[in-house]
Amino acid sequence: MPQTLVKDRLLAKIRDRSATAGVIGLGYVGLPLAMEFAEAGFTVIGYDVSEKVVRALMRGESHIQDVPSKQIAKHVKSGRFIATTDEARLSDADTISIAVPTPLAKTRDPDMTYVIAAAEAVARRARPGMLVVLESTTYPGTTRDVLQPRLEARGLAIGTDVFLVFSPERVDPGNATWHTKNTPKVLGGITPACTEVATALYKGTIDTVVPVSSPEAAELVKLLENTFRSVNIGLVNEMAIICDRLGVDVWEVIDAASTKPFGFMRFTPGPGIGGHCIPLDPHYLAWKMRTLNYKTRFIDLASEINSAMPDMVVHKVADALNDEKKALRGSRILVLGVAYKKDIDDMRESPALDVIRLLEERGAEVQYHDPHVATFTEDGHPRSSVGLSDAVLRKADAVVIVTDHSSIDWDRVTARATLIVDTRNALGRSRPTKARVVALTPRAASLAPSALTPAVKAGVKGGVKRAVAGQAATRGAARPRK
Repeated sequence: MPQTLVKDRLLAKIRDRSATAGVIGLGYVGLPLAMEFAEAGFTVIGYDVSEKVVRALMRGESHIQDVPSKQIAKHVKSGRFIATTDEARLSDADTISIAVPTPLAKTRDPDMTYVIAAAEAVARRARPGMLVVLESTTYPGTTRDVLQPRLEARGLAIGTDVFLVFSPERVDPGNATWHTKNTPKVLGGITPACTEVATALYKGTIDTVVPVSSPEAAELVKLLENTFRSVNIGLVNEMAIICDRLGVDVWEVIDAASTKPFGFMRFTPGPGIGGHCIPLDPHYLAWKMRTLNYKTRFIDLASEINSAMPDMVVHKVADALNDEKKALRGSRILVLGVAYKKDIDDMRESPALDVIRLLEERGAEVQYHDPHVATFTEDGHPRSSVGLSDAVLRKADAVVIVTDHSSIDWDRVTARATLIVDTRNALGRSRPTKARVVALTPRAASLAPSALTPAVKAGVKGGVKRAVAGQAATRGAARPRK
């Protein structure tokens, strides 16, 4: 078949929605993408190695918080979405998007096991007239070095027989504003024809498509986005350490700095960083640069600071208990929130896991409460969330706020607990409380109302709104962490 005819036929199938879209990996990235393809009118084959996940999806049950079960059930019933563990079904797909995990090994090097397995599965099922898109976050060069040779080994020419592209996922779990459809989609193909075909597919599914010149550029876009956040979170976490040493309220400093209408973006400190993106993605770039004999100093320093925050939290707890003439060893500690950020059930790389581990290593008896995470297992140790009863709060020698879920009754916490370590500024400065509250840094006394003129009040409110809006826009264009 003439080369141009292969591309033109695929483009025609994409435009009239007769193309079948395949998605490998039906997790936080793959399942929302599969639903967007189905909503756009494509028939979707979702492939996953987990029989449990596939069976639940075919019953119309979602395991991803951001994807409602009724949406899945609708597309399963219509035949628009099929979930399967049968790799052979990928042969029926005209486009295949790979959205599998890319964890780090214990040595902090990329673990490419899942990507390689997906690449080999695609190569076994590839045929002329197929588009292959890698969406998993990875190091620059992966698309060209891992996928391209496997497809070419089947005798398929990239850009004429098959079309190969990298397009980074930008999923932010729990974000009610930015989701798969309205988050701009970056993509870069091995050849211009590859980019053209992928652009046609995603333009029919995603509101905005941003083509770049190569897969390496697209791979670096994702790494820059999350390295930017990692470095800035590291900076503000170090500022919290500085403020703690100087006896200054870091939240007061951040609020005041946020009134500047230019040149400042609001980031906030906390007990560490979590999610699949921010704690991991910068290490992919650092690893790649080590192979080129270059040390990524900003990335390494930010990681060092962010990784040390759980230890700072535990020291805060120990010092607070010491002030109450109690030892950490043998104390009952209640951790509030184990998800990596508020109002989601995602625990990937959550700093709460490190906080709990460090507390227990020092002899504390730890329980947790999380309205979004009923149970979890860490290192073979199963745990269950306890109810937030008056008795549980009163018995705790210290309550540690690690994740500030909106649904937690903070008034009840402050009324029943005796000692609270607030790592997220969940309680602020003005909330009435019977408990002693210890923050990451000393808290400033609230200013008298007369000290805040209307102009100052408006400036603070406006600055914070601008900063939050700017950061939300950046998150939408940038991606969790991830």
